[in-house]
Amino acid sequence: MENVIYNEKNDLWYELQGDYYIPCLKFSEEQQPIGIWGQRHLQYIKQNRKVLYLNLLTSEKLNGYLADLDKQAEEMFFYLVKQMTEREGITEQLKAENQMGWVTRMNSIRDRATEFINNDLIYN
Repeated sequence: MENVIYNEKNDLWYELQGDYYIPCLKFSEEQQPIGIWGQRHLQYIKQNRKVLYLNLLTSEKLNGYLADLDKQAEEMFFYLVKQMTEREGITEQLKAENQMGWVTRMNSIRDRATEFINNDLIYN
């Protein structure tokens, strides 16, 4: 019995695994690293949007989709943090004069930016 066979009808290779021939499937898309935002969205679509998840997975577009979403979320996060710090007047001078006050205000900004991105991109 051969370990690998080719089926001309469906143009697939099969590999012998125990008593069964299993299709040899490979990702044709180069895998891109996925950050925290992409991982959160992946968990969300696996649990709540199963059809979207399976369509992206079977069409080999899942990794690209998550990498793109992760990049958008990361850029939006830094943009929002920068915009909020400018609007609220949080400067390096404040950091030098009152470090704990600066940390408190920056954590508040980061939390608000994270909540906005979660609501707008990740869990939508």
